[in-house]
Amino acid sequence: MEQKIDVAVIGECLIELSANGKLAETSTLNKYFGGDTVTTAVAIARLGGNVSYVTKVGNDGFSEFILSALQKENIDTSLIKTNDEQNGMYVVAHTLDKKEVLYYKRKTAATKLSVDDFQEEDIKKLKLIYSTGVVQSLSASSRELVREAFKKARENEVLTAYDPNYTSCFMNSDDTKEYFEEIIEYTDIVFLSLKNDSLRLYEINSVDKIMQYFWDRGVKLIVIKSHIDNGYYTGYRGEISFTEFYNTQKAIDTTASGDVFNGGYIYAITNGYSPSDASKFASVVSGLQTQNYGAIQAIPYIDAVLEKV
Repeated sequence: MEQKIDVAVIGECLIELSANGKLAETSTLNKYFGGDTVTTAVAIARLGGNVSYVTKVGNDGFSEFILSALQKENIDTSLIKTNDEQNGMYVVAHTLDKKEVLYYKRKTAATKLSVDDFQEEDIKKLKLIYSTGVVQSLSASSRELVREAFKKARENEVLTAYDPNYTSCFMNSDDTKEYFEEIIEYTDIVFLSLKNDSLRLYEINSVDKIMQYFWDRGVKLIVIKSHIDNGYYTGYRGEISFTEFYNTQKAIDTTASGDVFNGGYIYAITNGYSPSDASKFASVVSGLQTQNYGAIQAIPYIDAVLEKV
């Protein structure tokens, strides 16, 4: 029997090699997997959501590991294709006072993503599609895929959710804004960082003004993370609500907490939660994740979340 899929996430799954201690001194690297969108997909799956991942995986010895790891997380891999390129990779080292991260993302398998990899027949069966500016930055063809998938979703009354996820490590702010601008008209839900996205991309540091800007552009629902105010602003139908970060005094590792929040929010909104209640739910998901080490390893399961909501 074919599995019912509610959410599709377009992205790139990276190999993660991690060390406890400085890279210059470590002799052991632990293998895992990661990336912004795959972290979101895992969060959805651990909460009980039916999610499919859309990507290309390189045939470089890591492909079997990636596919197996995603399947163990109950993520549908039927839309993943392989090619002869290498898989993207990052190396991360944790010390008590800082974190070292090195990315290897040139000419990877996912840069070959194209409009042929996600058909309209698959899109029309969904409740929601999610992607990020990081995915658009991979290549011209991956950028086209995100745009066309969002356009087809709008034509078939499927929700779309997007996070520009601007990072100065490997993205240009002007390009990131351009990626965002070309899919706004097809976007229903936008996740923003007040500092990284609103201010650096649009030079707006007011929650009210950035909300109004995107409402005027046709975006229905905007969620803004504000570290200044220690919480999330949710804007829907002209009303703005606020949700505090969950239990921040216990946070020990905030790596990818925004991506985990997005997964919690997408799960909630596709399972009947109101926009403001979805923020409360997702805040708990993200907050619990920050209380342990490891971006993906620390993502909580639904039972742990429901105990705290």
